[in-house]
Amino acid sequence: MVRLLSGMRPTGRLHLGHLVGALENWISLQDTYDCFFAIADWHALTTASADTSQLSGNTMEMAQSWRAIGIDFSRSTVFVQSHLPEHAELHLLLSMVTPMSWLERDPTLKAMVEDMHIKSVSYGLMGYPVLQAADILLYKAKAVPVGVDQLPHIELAREVARSFNRTFKETFPEPAALLTPTPKLNGIDGRKMSKSLGNCVYLDDAPVEIEAKIIKLFTDPAKVHKDDPGNPDICHLQDYHKVFRPFDADEHDRACRAGRLGCVQHKKLVAATISDRLAGYRERKAGLAGREAETAAMLAAGAGRAREVARATMEQARAAAGIFSG
Repeated sequence: MVRLLSGMRPTGRLHLGHLVGALENWISLQDTYDCFFAIADWHALTTASADTSQLSGNTMEMAQSWRAIGIDFSRSTVFVQSHLPEHAELHLLLSMVTPMSWLERDPTLKAMVEDMHIKSVSYGLMGYPVLQAADILLYKAKAVPVGVDQLPHIELAREVARSFNRTFKETFPEPAALLTPTPKLNGIDGRKMSKSLGNCVYLDDAPVEIEAKIIKLFTDPAKVHKDDPGNPDICHLQDYHKVFRPFDADEHDRACRAGRLGCVQHKKLVAATISDRLAGYRERKAGLAGREAETAAMLAAGAGRAREVARATMEQARAAAGIFSG
């Protein structure tokens, strides 16, 4: 079975972008891949080192949320990144064969700095794509599920693998991107869905909160009255409809263009669909309250499974780089 690796930074509650952009895909991939899923807490430090008071809690919050959404901790290898120091060691070795110019051209980093108003880019933030490459290569993962916006990072991981293999010894396979089938879902303001931008619909939002947020979605400004013809091509609400109600998206597209569908009515329909889709998750999440010790034990078991692979890889990487083993 082909090994797959993916992960998320534990920066707080999960939102719809996480659900449709990654988690639902992960759930389906568990049937056909040897899945490794990392809670990437070291990656969280790259933009939150000034205040780490919530990091531990956010790590457990993410693990509980993954369980509630349907990640099977017995079928997939789920672990906390920092529980395996091999990630840091391989990051160090890979940094020796990664030119700075590769990192300086990273478009995702530039967008992150702009969106989060970061005034000073740390060494850790600049080098986080190398740590990401280490996360992947440590398990010799051949597939990495990503959205289109993450493709540059997978290409960098491939370049880093080639550089290591060329500089030292053939050690790492080049990972391939496994594109997520669902397109990126932006936040309620049309920008990238991000906690720092305050534009998220969270998975544990109550139905009334979801409706209040969906009501704010941008629609065609020329559609002032309910029976005015609208243009779904410039309507952010229609983007949500296509994701959460694909079965009747074309019908509502035609109704909007013909002036047979009011925006408020349409928004309430989409909000109700989202709430219904998340009802099972909210129920399961509530059922996990007070069971953090159980989840921690599952993470420890996952780290144990991951460690067997990580240690074997590091023995090969150290030998390839000529590190004295004693």
